[in-house]
Amino acid sequence: MTALGDAVWVALAGSDTPAAGASQALPLQQSARLLGGYRWVEQRLFEVLGRWAATESLPEACLLFDVQSQQHAWHAELFEERLPVLDGFDPAEVTVAPSVGVERLLAGLAGDEPAGAASPAGADDDGRRGGTLLRLAGLGRVILPRLVAGYTVHLRRCAPMADAAVARVLRLVLDDDLDAWRATELMVQSLARRPHDLAVLTDHQRHWEELLLGHAGLAPWPAGAATDASAGPTPGSAPSVGPTPADTPPAGTPPAGSPPAETPPAGTAPGGSLPLG
Repeated sequence: MTALGDAVWVALAGSDTPAAGASQALPLQQSARLLGGYRWVEQRLFEVLGRWAATESLPEACLLFDVQSQQHAWHAELFEERLPVLDGFDPAEVTVAPSVGVERLLAGLAGDEPAGAASPAGADDDGRRGGTLLRLAGLGRVILPRLVAGYTVHLRRCAPMADAAVARVLRLVLDDDLDAWRATELMVQSLARRPHDLAVLTDHQRHWEELLLGHAGLAPWPAGAATDASAGPTPGSAPSVGPTPADTPPAGTPPAGSPPAETPPAGTAPGGSLPLG
């Protein structure tokens, strides 16, 4: 199942509707690596947004960063609780960046990029590291949309029984992230007042998105993971919901092989033997 197929399924059935016939959970090691990647991202967002809150001059943005920072700390704890509990298993071994691109993205947003690293046009050191509008754009137009997309893909691929606990965590996290996305986007739109602001925002978003091309979300679905059991509709098709009208016999048609019904004599009342008139 591709991300495009997931998008079609969500459009038709909603983000919380599992794929028809979904029953196969990820293998334990793949599940642990995926959840460990989620935990790493959430911990890093807690750190980055906490740092922003401590240095932000706009009170409204400071409050938004602080609230979301605490939410991401809680999300990291939720994902940690869903990691396997096995002898010899160390959660720190799977709590790693999902990709080099994600690591660079969060380092750049935090202002931790190495010297000489390319930065978006129009964002000097002060703008990139401390500019309120660019911080909000990175959060609301790159980070949060990808979190929502990635968690939605995972939720719809959850096996109903084996992944019930993980699905519950994903729903809780998605509720927070959707609210955070709306609040952040509202603040971006209220602060972007000039054509120059839009140009800088667009270039800033493109710069960070280029690091993540090729997959949905921030922690991509494991390569080679079996998804046939959770396959949903593909573009141009719709999920089967039952027999088509051509397959359904008209009401009152006798079963195949039964003798033909007797025709009552003319003038006989329906269902009776008394003559009419």
